[in-house]
Amino acid sequence: MAFPNWTGVYPALLTPFNQHEEIDFDLFAKNLDAQVEAGVDGIVLGGSLGEASTLINREKNQLVVHSKKLLGDKIPVIVNIAEQSTKVAVQAAQEAEKNKADGLMLLPPMRYNADSRETLEFFKAVANNSSLPIMIYNNPIDYKIMVSLDMFEELAKLPNIQSVKESTRDISNITRMFNRFGNRFKVLTGVDPLAYESLAAGADGWVAGLVDAFPRETVAIYRLVKAGHFQQALEIYRWFLPVLELDTHPKLVQYIKLAAKATGIGSEFVRAPRLVLEGKERAKVQKAIDDALAKRPKLPDYLKL
Repeated sequence: MAFPNWTGVYPALLTPFNQHEEIDFDLFAKNLDAQVEAGVDGIVLGGSLGEASTLINREKNQLVVHSKKLLGDKIPVIVNIAEQSTKVAVQAAQEAEKNKADGLMLLPPMRYNADSRETLEFFKAVANNSSLPIMIYNNPIDYKIMVSLDMFEELAKLPNIQSVKESTRDISNITRMFNRFGNRFKVLTGVDPLAYESLAAGADGWVAGLVDAFPRETVAIYRLVKAGHFQQALEIYRWFLPVLELDTHPKLVQYIKLAAKATGIGSEFVRAPRLVLEGKERAKVQKAIDDALAKRPKLPDYLKL
């Protein structure tokens, strides 16, 4: 297994479909190749960008097995767990482990606004029933549950809970985590339009979205910041920001799929109830992508930093 060290760039991969809403495994492999070539440090399957809410369990398992077949132990494969019940979340974690996943990204309970005690028990149940390393996804904006510092104090007792995808939109929370826990948890930013600022504040990694369309630029920003080349990273980030902001829209799946289509490593097909963009909305998003492509920066040899 390729155990994650929870540093670097982890794409939240898209699930490409064809026009019949079937998974396009060939296109999935093409995008994955681009990610590996760009230098990503792991992948996350079945997140919001992966349209997990419309995938059936068999398809989720197929994506894990297919990814491991393509990657081997080259980089870790992380499986997202986003379930309504504790029992099903535990089953999903165990299924991921059976399919040789390397780690889990764990969300609070879906569709129920659990209180702190309930949320902790949910996390503990999954952690205690799987040996896989776990990243907690802390996103109170979208999922309405804040994983507080006091809650992380409890989670710190579980050795396989090792990191957090920090998506509170409060960059200071990165510093709060380090001040409270030192290096007990790796902290990865999960908000594309705050990535540079978060990495500069000490975040260990980046669970990224627009990396699905622009893998080299994403990894370049991360590597440059970590090498102390802040100005070079900032110049790329300023070019990138209008596109990165597509990541925080309710239609981020459609928007980022359109960007991946434009860069030749994806398609815009989605699974209903999502629909392909049209009209003025599509034109507006396409213009943001086209404007970026027209000024796409020349990157330094970031893989040798």
